[in-house]
Amino acid sequence: MNRGQFEEPVTLLVGMGFPRKIESVMEAYVLLQDWPAVSRNGAHAIALNACKAGIAGEIDPETVRATLVTFARRNDILLPDAVSPAAAMGNEMHAG
Repeated sequence: MNRGQFEEPVTLLVGMGFPRKIESVMEAYVLLQDWPAVSRNGAHAIALNACKAGIAGEIDPETVRATLVTFARRNDILLPDAVSPAAAMGNEMHAG
């Protein structure tokens, strides 16, 4: 396994709700650096600091991944691994 790689990627809904797989500490760092300043919160700061510590080798990639998942949940952008975007849309269409 490459240094900084997550054991399992984290899939987030970004932009206009497009899924994006984040597979490493560096990818998480880039995403968080590009996050709009107006939308940043405490969870963002914690995740960004974890990324910096992960890049420096101070914490392991799975700890960084956990902070990214928490950030994503708090911002309602985490896409569950078991649900694909097409399946999620299909479920919405059948509801009602």
